[in-house]
Amino acid sequence: MKNDSLKIALIQQKFYGTKEATNAKTCELIANAKQGGAELVVLQELHQTQYFCQSEDTQFFDLANEWESDVAFWSDVAKQNGVVLVTSLFEKRTAGLYHNTAFVFEKDGSIAGKYRKMHIPDDPLFYEKFYFTPGDIGFEPINTSVGRLGVLVCWDQWYPEAARLMALKGAEILIYPTAIGWFDGDRDDEKSRQLEAWVAVQRGHAVANGLPVVAVNRVGFEPDSSGVADGIRFWGNSFIFGAQGEQILRTDSESEKCFLAQIDMKRSEEVRRIWPFLRDRRIEAYAGLTKRFID
Repeated sequence: MKNDSLKIALIQQKFYGTKEATNAKTCELIANAKQGGAELVVLQELHQTQYFCQSEDTQFFDLANEWESDVAFWSDVAKQNGVVLVTSLFEKRTAGLYHNTAFVFEKDGSIAGKYRKMHIPDDPLFYEKFYFTPGDIGFEPINTSVGRLGVLVCWDQWYPEAARLMALKGAEILIYPTAIGWFDGDRDDEKSRQLEAWVAVQRGHAVANGLPVVAVNRVGFEPDSSGVADGIRFWGNSFIFGAQGEQILRTDSESEKCFLAQIDMKRSEEVRRIWPFLRDRRIEAYAGLTKRFID
């Protein structure tokens, strides 16, 4: 039976130069999470490796060759620590077909479900369309012992449609493993606008759907391996907002640690009773949302 209160751990960290060293640090932080009483642990996007999408290089597809052993590895980590674990892996479906996939593991190490990233960006230093095929299993919440998780990934966080569909299918928490950051050459005011827009849009998903929202982002500077650009300084600022948009947790842009927070799983019911947005939706008037643009 699920508890009314859920302790969540957000693992915010940098890349340590190799997959092995990075995974070792992640496992250390997950152990800290367990020691702190966490039942649900959320890792950041593509947490095993560098954020390789800064350039288009076919050699990086080799990072997905071990995806099945990666699944087995994190399954064992979840079981050893007795936590529900949200991971983010580079999935090789077949030759030439790859996905950016969040695998969710139960406390016994079994696979509770997976989500393939639906919205794929193609921007300077975020060349994900070169690597990832858009997800084809839809917006389906994942049932776990701690709740029904609406797991989405990074670029998905900008789209209210994704959050809404997860909510309409009964998600109890919206979760976004993320890799996003600044370019050092940008002005400080532009950096601030980007960061606060990122926070604001996801806080809006919490309010609009009456659900807690969790986002976990990387930290640290990672150079562009091609040498064309300088690289990305990931801005951290992982957070949790409650069902009314109240801030439960927000980290800084540099700290690398396990952050713990408690969520009241009953609050969504209370909030939706006073703010009945789902009741008042005019679903018969929304057909236009399925169009690219309405001329």
